Amino acid sequence: MLHGASDRTQIVTKLLDQSCKDLHKGQTDSWSSEDDDVFDATCQEVSSSLTGPPLVTQEELASLALITPAKTSQYSGSRVKALVQILQHQLDQQELVKEFMALEHLKPSDDCLVGKAPENREKNRYRDILPYDKTRVKLGENQDYINASYIRMQVGAEEFFYISCQGPLPSTVPAFWQMIWENKSDVIAMMTQELERGRIKCHKYWPEKQDVPLDTGKHQLFLENQQYLEYFHIKVIRIVEVKTGETHFVHHLKFTHWPDHGVPHCSEELVRFIRYMRALHHRGPITVHCSAGIGRTGVLICTDIILNLIERDLNINVSDIVKEMRLQRHGMIQTKEQYLFCYKVWLEVLQGILQLQGNQWQPESPRDHKVV
Repeated sequence: MLHGASDRTQIVTKLLDQSCKDLHKGQTDSWSSEDDDVFDATCQEVSSSLTGPPLVTQEELASLALITPAKTSQYSGSRVKALVQILQHQLDQQELVKEFMALEHLKPSDDCLVGKAPENREKNRYRDILPYDKTRVKLGENQDYINASYIRMQVGAEEFFYISCQGPLPSTVPAFWQMIWENKSDVIAMMTQELERGRIKCHKYWPEKQDVPLDTGKHQLFLENQQYLEYFHIKVIRIVEVKTGETHFVHHLKFTHWPDHGVPHCSEELVRFIRYMRALHHRGPITVHCSAGIGRTGVLICTDIILNLIERDLNINVSDIVKEMRLQRHGMIQTKEQYLFCYKVWLEVLQGILQLQGNQWQPESPRDHKVV
């Protein structure tokens, strides 16, 4: 297994280079919770790999998921041990449920008037999951409507940029791909199945066969390559604008192991998925969707932020992260189980750091015992 930041940098470079090589080679009416159902195994796609070598190996995913803080980091040594104890106590005592409930008092940022307009009513999967007017994604010169919101999150000196949106409806597939094209988003993270326990959660909006492009009117979509891993699927899609012939490439990542009633049983698979997503990303916003675009989508964005804060030795406040997301799209992180899972990911990543460090490092001075 590979270790260290330099190794991860080499893997990221290789993944992007490999992607480029592969790409050039191939030239309802009311709201309901999206996150309380088990996915239907019968709707899983048949595993296959179309062209070229694997896009990523399990060894590379394992290495990408490793976070190895410096000895001076607050996420190292005795300080991380103390933080692990604090987080475990908070989870055991259900203190964090009160923290989540306090977030429910956060008022909506605006009235979502564009989403409520009669001409846009049928473009919403759920009647009361709407984008704020001030953060909604606007399409084309006419600023047309799509149920999608820009999410901007500060991580140290860097701004992380996302589009949080609902799963496309049959009628909104062209608008979805127009959004990807206009924003030059290069990664789509899909956090739901198309069908879960007999309920339609998302329309299948991607090309399924290499030799059969999907035509949306303004764009043609070509499946260039794909790889099916145990817990997520990777598709490389080439978008061609019909009018100009210009192209844009996007990686479509579909997480398939979100189990019944709420959240994954452990964080490892989701962490690997997110770290791979982050490694692939190099331009535009990362587009994230589930069914409504607030529950699992919120968990993914929050977890991505937490992982990067740890890596950059920055303080973490989950409540503040969720507040900031909810100011930009109402209801981000939908249930207390999802909220607690974000803490569980944080805890399990820290436990992994401790396991990697073992007993090899000892505090250098009394101040190293303090949790910053």
